[in-house]
Amino acid sequence: MLSFTGSRLDRADHVRADPERLAGYMNWKARLLALDGLMPSMNDDGRLSWGTLADAPEDAELVFLGLDEGKACFAAVPPRGDASPRMANPQLWSLMANLQPDDLALYGGARSIVDWHARHRFCAQCGGDTKLAKGGWQRDCTACGASHFPRTDPVTIMLVEYDGKLMLGRGLGWPEGSFSALAGFVEPGESIEEGVAREVFEESGVRVRDVTYVASQPWPFPSQLMIGCHSHADDDALTIDETEMAEINWYTRDEVKASLAGDGPFRAPPPHAIAHHLMHWWIHK
Repeated sequence: MLSFTGSRLDRADHVRADPERLAGYMNWKARLLALDGLMPSMNDDGRLSWGTLADAPEDAELVFLGLDEGKACFAAVPPRGDASPRMANPQLWSLMANLQPDDLALYGGARSIVDWHARHRFCAQCGGDTKLAKGGWQRDCTACGASHFPRTDPVTIMLVEYDGKLMLGRGLGWPEGSFSALAGFVEPGESIEEGVAREVFEESGVRVRDVTYVASQPWPFPSQLMIGCHSHADDDALTIDETEMAEINWYTRDEVKASLAGDGPFRAPPPHAIAHHLMHWWIHK
């Protein structure tokens, strides 16, 4: 199972769309996810820590996360959001690495939604104040009435294959020896396949075809959907975009396999990243 997937919560849209029904769940049985800003808090058993709604800061906005065995779960919107990449906060990943998969999925979803609220307190249309609506899955402008919804940004992350070899790259600022699949945001007016082809050509100068979908992963930093794909290249001649990439190389199956095992020519992405799973998929396909 990919990291950040497999949440045990029932999102219960029928509850969050009904203000009276939602209010009925906001009682002493409801649970509040304990967060330090956007950082997870854990109990002595290494699980996510929970409190009650009485533990919420005064005047805090509460987001309805869903139902867990019939109990309503909420999270409080922090004073500030965080749009920095996950790599900028090693302490965060150290904490998350110790979470059980279902807790990690729950935390990832909660982090994304409360972070979005913290960074969208003003209307993009008129600049007026916005208020939480639909249990936290919407914000409404108090001035012009515009509705705003939590966004998820699609990102293609793609394996490029040519003559039994795999293209992998090292981005600018990455540690020496660390390689991963190329990736980039899908732009307005693009299909997934077109986004794959454009990003690969921009970063490597290689044309690809026969793009196929492999798997996807939510990535809450701040809120992407990583769309894992596979494609075939027409040739292996590289023209590297040095404004984004430090290196791009081609690797054989044996080299990729050895690197995933920790004894190859490059440092593979960690198991929590979809690129790690895509590489495993490729060597076994």
